[in-house]
Amino acid sequence: MGMRWRQISGWGLLWLGVAVWGCAPHAGPPLEAQAASANITEPALNTYLLGSEDTIEVSVWKEPELTKQMVVRPDGKISYPLLGDLQAAGRTVKQLQTEIQKRLEKYVTDVNVTVILVRAQYYKIYVTGKVNKPGEFPVGQAPTVMQAIAMAGGLTPFASPRKIIILRKVAGKDEVFSFDYKAVSRGNNLEQDRALVPGDVVVVP
Repeated sequence: MGMRWRQISGWGLLWLGVAVWGCAPHAGPPLEAQAASANITEPALNTYLLGSEDTIEVSVWKEPELTKQMVVRPDGKISYPLLGDLQAAGRTVKQLQTEIQKRLEKYVTDVNVTVILVRAQYYKIYVTGKVNKPGEFPVGQAPTVMQAIAMAGGLTPFASPRKIIILRKVAGKDEVFSFDYKAVSRGNNLEQDRALVPGDVVVVP
């Protein structure tokens, strides 16, 4: 019945919105449901880094007072009951969930935290090189490589469609993926038509 907090002092609640999320014990909503709610595909959600103006929901099983829907502030932080300000920008929902879970263990017995991405605002990919409209593309969902090229107006007659690459930065390290436009357009090597994540750069030589 209600809160099972251990004795604490000197804390206050900052109400930024209330949204109750029903979840089963020790099981949060599947990634597919989280991705659908934010129009982001599951693979991209695993690596999507939260940013300013993204809307998230934090829920704690059987603790409706700790269920909050919040917008990431311009400074990249959120304010959460008991814990104060938390860094959200630059983290995945799973990383943020793990931190909140760990820090709430001091206050809540058998705590079970779920963090979901409700709406993504901070999502940009880049297409450069021999396309008709190179540039930065803010998107509301995770496009595939083919979709990104289409948003950039398609390849120019001088492009090398078999030598396209995708540049991605993961944990400070650069990763490179090959993309054969001709093969994928013919229905081959479809695994190359991966979902892009924020910050990905599609390079068309």
